[in-house]
Amino acid sequence: MFFKQIKHQGDNFSYIVADDVTKEAAVVDPSFNVDAIIPILRDQNLSVKYVINTHDHGDHTAGNKGIKSMFGAKVVAHKLATIAKDIAVVDENIIRLGRLKIRVIHTPGHSPDGICLLVDNKLLTGDTLFVGECGRTDLPGGSSKDMHHSLFHKLMKLDDVIEVYPGHDYGATGHSTIAVERRTNYTLAKRTLDEFIEFMKEP
Repeated sequence: MFFKQIKHQGDNFSYIVADDVTKEAAVVDPSFNVDAIIPILRDQNLSVKYVINTHDHGDHTAGNKGIKSMFGAKVVAHKLATIAKDIAVVDENIIRLGRLKIRVIHTPGHSPDGICLLVDNKLLTGDTLFVGECGRTDLPGGSSKDMHHSLFHKLMKLDDVIEVYPGHDYGATGHSTIAVERRTNYTLAKRTLDEFIEFMKEP
């Protein structure tokens, strides 16, 4: 598998995931990083099959049109996403790139359409889980109740060895693991649902 984390402009991370045999690729959350993404795609001779958005906020979808028009890619997003999309996905759908299987995990909380993407042992968490933090829930469509379920009943059920690759560079490092986040991320401390909702109200 070819895998690349990219940060070119601002603090948004974009990702390229590809089957290194068939060269079929997906660009996840192009954001403001298109100028850095395109040379990598060309250098690796990748055929972009999909642009996948972890959610529909503009700082993640800004580069969709550029990648789509240049490579003929199809835009993939959760069915609740308000953006223009070619393929609508739901929880536990599989997106295929050659031999690779990308598992869609619906993780609302930051936004209703939020998804994480699990490919091999790498989890692209969008704005659900950051290194040392979690996504805010005070934006339109946000829900602390949904975030609690997404974090504790979905992501924290994954194996400790799974690598975490977030949507923003907010942490001490660019990526982490489920084990490290479970042990060190203060937002994942043991709390009841009511306690978590109160916690998320804090500045």
